[in-house]
Amino acid sequence: MAVLQILTVPDPVLRQKAKQVKVIGPSVKKLIKNMCETLHDAPGVGLAAPQVGSSLRVIVISVPEEEEDIVLVNPEIVKTKGERICQEGCLSVPGYIGEVIRAEKVTAKGKNAGGKEIRIRAEGLLAEALEHEIDHLNGVLYIDKLDSPDKLHKLQPSDMVDEEDTVEI
Repeated sequence: MAVLQILTVPDPVLRQKAKQVKVIGPSVKKLIKNMCETLHDAPGVGLAAPQVGSSLRVIVISVPEEEEDIVLVNPEIVKTKGERICQEGCLSVPGYIGEVIRAEKVTAKGKNAGGKEIRIRAEGLLAEALEHEIDHLNGVLYIDKLDSPDKLHKLQPSDMVDEEDTVEI
C-alpha cells in the first residue's frame, strides 16, 4: 500500500461535497487501506477521502479506545446529544488549533469496508472525530465553525509537545 499526500487549504477538493460510494469494490478497498496507512503515518486521529484527493464519502478514524481502525463508507450523523467545547486541529490545516463546539455524544451510521451496515454510538474524542471527518465529506472544515477569528491559534513548537488535549483530526 501507499502513504498518500494530505491536501491542505486552500486546495479546492477540500471544499467539494464528496460523492456517495455506490460499490465498495477493489478501488475503494485500496483507497481505504491507503488512507489507514496515511493516517498512521501522520500525527492524526482521522482522515476523510477528500483530504487525500478522492472526492468519495469515506472516512477512517484511529482512536486509542478502539482496537482497530474505524472505517465508514457513506457515513452520516443520525443523532447528537449535548454540546462541548473542543480544541481541534486538522491535518489539512497544519500548525493551527481552534476552539469549536461539538456534540457530547453522536450516533453515526454507514457501511464498513466489507459493505455491512453499521451504527456507532460515540462520545469524547471518537464523537469529535466522527463529526469532524463527516464535515470534511460535506466540504466543511473546522475553521468554518469558529465563533470568531480569535478562536484560532497558531501552534508554537513547544505547544506541539505539551498540548495533550489538542489532536489533529
